[in-house]
Amino acid sequence: MKTNKLFYLLLLLVHLSCNSQQKKINGISFVASRDTINSKNITPVIKAQGNYVALMPFGFIRELSSPKIIHNTKRQWFGETKRGLLQYAKSFQHKNVKIMVKPQIWVWRGEYTGFIEMDSEEKWKVLEDTYSEFILTYAKAAQDLNADILCIGTELEKFVLKRPKYWKELIVNIREIYKGKLTYAANWDEFKRVSFWKEIDYIGIDAYFPLSDKKTPSIKDLELGWKTHKDEISRIQKQFNKPILFTEFGYRSVDFTGKEPWKFDRDLGDVNLKAQVNGLQAIHNQFWKEDWFAGGFLWKWFDKHEKVGGLKNHMFTVQNKPAEELLKKLYRQK
Repeated sequence: MKTNKLFYLLLLLVHLSCNSQQKKINGISFVASRDTINSKNITPVIKAQGNYVALMPFGFIRELSSPKIIHNTKRQWFGETKRGLLQYAKSFQHKNVKIMVKPQIWVWRGEYTGFIEMDSEEKWKVLEDTYSEFILTYAKAAQDLNADILCIGTELEKFVLKRPKYWKELIVNIREIYKGKLTYAANWDEFKRVSFWKEIDYIGIDAYFPLSDKKTPSIKDLELGWKTHKDEISRIQKQFNKPILFTEFGYRSVDFTGKEPWKFDRDLGDVNLKAQVNGLQAIHNQFWKEDWFAGGFLWKWFDKHEKVGGLKNHMFTVQNKPAEELLKKLYRQK
């Protein structure tokens, strides 16, 4: 009898271990478009083994010092609005793909959102009021959808650092509306200074860490580059006892892709498909087997799969590149 009990206990442990791996978030950042989506747009995501998508409605400000956020207007693309979010999310949910709602701010000319900063208390108050209106609109949408995760902001370093009281109050207000899990997408060089990790469910990181100066870094080169960053991520994880979620991760298919992975200039270099593949393999090797790592959302994926990416494309998407085949293999692993 004791032998049988031991055998069944071992089977249970193996089952629980497999389930733990199955629960990783194998996410894809699905870009908002002008149009509605249907199964034709969703099938490639499922074939890539994605079990979550991040859906990204947008708000806009004119410049870094402008306090007013404009959102959910008829001038925006369909996918950037509340109606678009609802249509996209329900379409994915119908195919059993889970949802992270990730509202984002776009500054005119694409300036970095982490530099958004006001020069007076009056302007800060306007920014806070309009940001609350923006994020609470999508908190309500996320609740109506029964979305699994809501990201409460993306790369808003100065706003977060300079207005900590506002953010803690905002989280309380969000939780009154939305009952799912919360995260915040901190930039790779910001996450150590976020003050409200205790108040939310995942430590979110946009994981564009510099890893290697080589033109085509090997998987080993990139894994060595991860060591210091991973130690710091692990330290923050232990400090707050919250799982780590890569709210964005990815690499361009370009020379020197590991040097400054956050860059997206269209003229940054020559196509290098191998460098992108190595980057994805290295990050998966380093994180997906860690118990404290929840998973991540690949940046980024477009709706018209057959028309994007390809062997001459040096941008972030893996679509129609060797990296897409690798992604299927990595996301299929238990």
